Amino acid sequence: MKNIFVCKRFLKSVLCLIIMTACSEPSTSSLAQKQATKTARQATQVNQSLRKNRNPISLIDSLQISEYIRRIFQDSKGNLWFATNDQGVCRYDGHMLTYFSIEEGLSGTQVTGIIEDRQGNLWFTTNGGVSKYNGEVFTNYTETDGLNHKWAWSIFEDSKGAIWVGTMEGLCRYNGEGFTSFAWLYPIVDILAGKLANSLIGCITEDRQGNLWFGMGRQGVCKYDGKTLQHITRKDGLCDNSIVAILEDSQGDMWFGSVFGGLSHYDGQHFTNFNKNNEIGNNEVWSIYEDKKGDIWFSSEGFGIYRYNKSTKALTNFHKNEGLLISAVQAIFEDKEGRFWVGGGNGLYRYDGKTFFSMTKEGPWK
Repeated sequence: MKNIFVCKRFLKSVLCLIIMTACSEPSTSSLAQKQATKTARQATQVNQSLRKNRNPISLIDSLQISEYIRRIFQDSKGNLWFATNDQGVCRYDGHMLTYFSIEEGLSGTQVTGIIEDRQGNLWFTTNGGVSKYNGEVFTNYTETDGLNHKWAWSIFEDSKGAIWVGTMEGLCRYNGEGFTSFAWLYPIVDILAGKLANSLIGCITEDRQGNLWFGMGRQGVCKYDGKTLQHITRKDGLCDNSIVAILEDSQGDMWFGSVFGGLSHYDGQHFTNFNKNNEIGNNEVWSIYEDKKGDIWFSSEGFGIYRYNKSTKALTNFHKNEGLLISAVQAIFEDKEGRFWVGGGNGLYRYDGKTFFSMTKEGPWK
């Protein structure tokens, strides 16, 4: 029976623990359960360590919206939502900030994904499962409701209205009451990796042809056309197999961000890779975004963010000199009013077209 009620980021070390461990054990259900428990325990230990070593500036600044912003989302009513690493989710309605965490009915404190479905419900993936919010109450879904793992990492509603959730143990789809685990991803992982098929699904998107794309931890990307799967890895030209961000741009090109290999641009035939050996400062790319002008923005661990102009191929870096003091960018977002937001370690920032400035609970919001 479902329960109904009226995150510094989850750093590279956490993902490394999960995706490396997920590829290391023989395939048996008992071992899978033991491994999942062990991995969750390791992830918790790393998060505790991160809390002990917080940025002292962040501790001093009590006006900060959150020490770590993981996702930024705007709903159909214009409300802005900020997913955090240990305070649940924060909503700005144009007048005030409201925090939602376990006490308010949210399934967990670490929020990894936000979407709004076509009925106007908001969905959140957390370290405690999946939460659906109808504006008044939360409905929470856990392993007892069909999730293959309580730790949900990504969520997406496709063009047919189906809601997909990626967890530490693979892929699930909402069936109207609970979730169904999809095992058809696993045979590919088993054959190619020869390991236990408990792949982290870190990101999900759909292209204009209706193909679904899944970023699979350390096993590359899967493209699903509704009937068949295409598995894409480094052997095919992908920057790395550790894919954590996927974007289809306005011209139909695909972009992939990885933990260990930088960024890939795929035009349907060829890959162009950006990494620390040529174009960018660091190979960790956690977020990719296209603005209203068609420029591609992406993060680079320790080097702020980059803006790429596809027409001129000009690459511009924004970091400390431009006022962006985020240690690890996790979220890049342009809202309906044209305001440009960036979130990550050391909180939330906004871009005015020239420089970045830190956002606090007092704003400036306009």
